[in-house]
Amino acid sequence: MTKQEISSGTIHKLPTDFKKAITSDPKVFLIWQDITPLARNEWICWVTSGKKAETRNIRIDKALSKMRGGMRRPCCWAGCPHR
Repeated sequence: MTKQEISSGTIHKLPTDFKKAITSDPKVFLIWQDITPLARNEWICWVTSGKKAETRNIRIDKALSKMRGGMRRPCCWAGCPHR
């Protein structure tokens, strides 16, 4: 299998666990590559802003599910405070 290039956000780097989850799902990978850098940044920030590893894992699963469903940004979240 060839190594796929995957884009990060505007401020945040894509964490290894989230990257692995995204690249393991071809549909999510295509969506990820198509959304804007700011949208990618918001997904990354939303996933990594959880305090516990359990929360982060839940958010990764939810992010994949929401992207599969057509959502291009995290819903009902104030957005990345780092921008």
